[in-house]
Amino acid sequence: MEDDAQRASHGGRASSWLAVTVIVLGFAIGGVGLCLGPMWPLFWMGAAVCVLGGILLLAFQVFRDVVLDAPRAPYRQAGAEPSE
Repeated sequence: MEDDAQRASHGGRASSWLAVTVIVLGFAIGGVGLCLGPMWPLFWMGAAVCVLGGILLLAFQVFRDVVLDAPRAPYRQAGAEPSE
């Protein structure tokens, strides 16, 4: 079982970052393919890498990394009276 500090982290797991990195890499490959011509095979290779990243997102269950914080109290200056 994970300890509370690790579970409450906003950093996410390494596997989640790997999936996001694969998607960003695919987006970059596709963008380069569009800028160089367009070179459609390179663009579609980037799209395929993005799809692979999406499959990794589902496999790694990235949305379990979400941390829900308690609502924050509004900031008040020291010595200021609350306005109601």
